[in-house]
Amino acid sequence: MLTIGSVIDGKYKILNVIGRGGMSVVYLAMNERVNKQWAVKEIRKEGVRDLWMEQKEIEMMKKLKHPHLPSVVDVIERRDSLLIVMDYIEGRSLQDLLAEQGALPQEQVLRWAGQLCEVLFYLHTREPAIIYRDMKPANVMLKPDGSVMLIDFGAAREYKPRNLNDTVSLGTRGYAAPEQYERTGQSDA
Repeated sequence: MLTIGSVIDGKYKILNVIGRGGMSVVYLAMNERVNKQWAVKEIRKEGVRDLWMEQKEIEMMKKLKHPHLPSVVDVIERRDSLLIVMDYIEGRSLQDLLAEQGALPQEQVLRWAGQLCEVLFYLHTREPAIIYRDMKPANVMLKPDGSVMLIDFGAAREYKPRNLNDTVSLGTRGYAAPEQYERTGQSDA
């Protein structure tokens, strides 16, 4: 784990922990030279089954540029971990908002759905298409300006036309598309 107050790569000061996942910790960091906050996702190499796949995901994310996706700005490889520096998304997840407020106004939900459709269309029209595979309220951040950002590409994959089967069934039950659990072919756009 990174130490609060430490400086990574001579420019990213670790301020605090803002999230935890199965194989990673996400920190809020400050680049004091440019007075900008970043999210730093630390992936421990010891817990990763396939480091090559993690690096492939990072390379995929570095190519993406869309107003509803965080950008990856730096990747730092250390002896025991990979650090992915990306846009810090100020706000809260739709999951937290739902837990606090319950059902949300239809007009807001439709606006957010439109933004999510835009970003999925963008992902599906890349070459090769990127299949997100984990759309759920916890992976959608609501920013203070009312727009949404799609986060967490851990289950995403590039579509491979000749690959007839996904290697694993991923996604969150209750949210994942049913075809992600079928053994009859790969999920596609």
